[in-house]
Amino acid sequence: MAWRQDLAVLRHRDVRVFVSARFISLLGSSIAPVALVFAVLDVSHSASAVGIVLAARSIPNIVFLLLGGVISDRLPRHLVLVVANSVSGLTQVLAAVLVLTGHATIWQLAAIEAVNGVAAAFVMPAMTGILPSIVDRAELPQANAIAGFARSAAMIGGGAVAGVIVGLTGPGIGLAVDGLTFLLGALLLSRLTIPRIERAATSVLADLREGWREFVSRQWVWVIVLAFALLNLIFTACYQVLGPVIADRTFGRAGWGVVSACFGAGLVAGGIVMLRLKPRRPLRTGMFGMLLAVPVMLCLALVPQLWAMAIAAFVLGIGFDIFGIGWETALGQQVPIDKLSRVSSYDMLGSFVAGPIGQLTVGYVAVAISAKAVELYGAALFALITVAALVVPSVWNLRRLDA
Repeated sequence: MAWRQDLAVLRHRDVRVFVSARFISLLGSSIAPVALVFAVLDVSHSASAVGIVLAARSIPNIVFLLLGGVISDRLPRHLVLVVANSVSGLTQVLAAVLVLTGHATIWQLAAIEAVNGVAAAFVMPAMTGILPSIVDRAELPQANAIAGFARSAAMIGGGAVAGVIVGLTGPGIGLAVDGLTFLLGALLLSRLTIPRIERAATSVLADLREGWREFVSRQWVWVIVLAFALLNLIFTACYQVLGPVIADRTFGRAGWGVVSACFGAGLVAGGIVMLRLKPRRPLRTGMFGMLLAVPVMLCLALVPQLWAMAIAAFVLGIGFDIFGIGWETALGQQVPIDKLSRVSSYDMLGSFVAGPIGQLTVGYVAVAISAKAVELYGAALFALITVAALVVPSVWNLRRLDA
């Protein structure tokens, strides 16, 4: 009976459509990072080149996030997602064609990923506002947990497929699959029926100012965002850039695909935990979950072996999903629906703004002091910043509204 109650939110047609679209899109997206990184390594054999291509996506993404939030609060959010997913799908198909034909260069991949980053700037704020638009606040924790479960299942499938594709056929096919899943996701999202939010006509600047006031009025929001500006810098550098490079030199590309699948399995486990647990203080629980990111950096530094990395990635996935579901629930319950995408865009801007610094510099820092040292320092700083955010009273004490 308890499980039946937890899954009752699936009675809503739009929830089923949204979860299906999210699963399809994320299935391909979980393949793309593995495929893209190894495509770059095939062209350049350089960690710095990997950082350049990843930063080429991150920087435009950051620049356009605030506009993405404004547009997502003004227009039907599902239609914003349809257009953005279509652009993402076409860019990844183009990248796949260049890689498969042997004509890919670093600047071409960087330019394509820049366009992809612009599209993603509209996806993320719009995505945040979908579930709060189609379910009531009491059902939001369950809806977020189920959507997180779908994301996790996609990560498992995508990680496993990524290992097979990249290890056996090369990264070009992985990029092609990612592009096709984006296009299929766009088709599903076009079937959503989202209630229109009536808003007075205002300028873009007025919308941004209103979103900023909502953002800074909640201490727990900006404290978490400030913490994640640093946490994402560290994680991006240590895991997303250096991780595949260390894997390529040790347990192999197929092994990194296995690690990605284990990360997805951890996300599933975290989703199950949150579906049943429903913590009364979602941010306190979520920040404890973020501490589970430390072991994967220690393994990359000290035990870069497949068995150790698989376990650490599984634990990492549990922690990430515990935080992600708690954070989405807190925002969805506490922030007015007509301002949610703008607040989310400020959240994402602050959280991701320092990421390109890590992407662009970690290759050079690793050469100067060694990859092992980067991972060890990163693990220590990650833990310190997480604990510092956790002890802020507004973070520690925030309660679920329906608790």
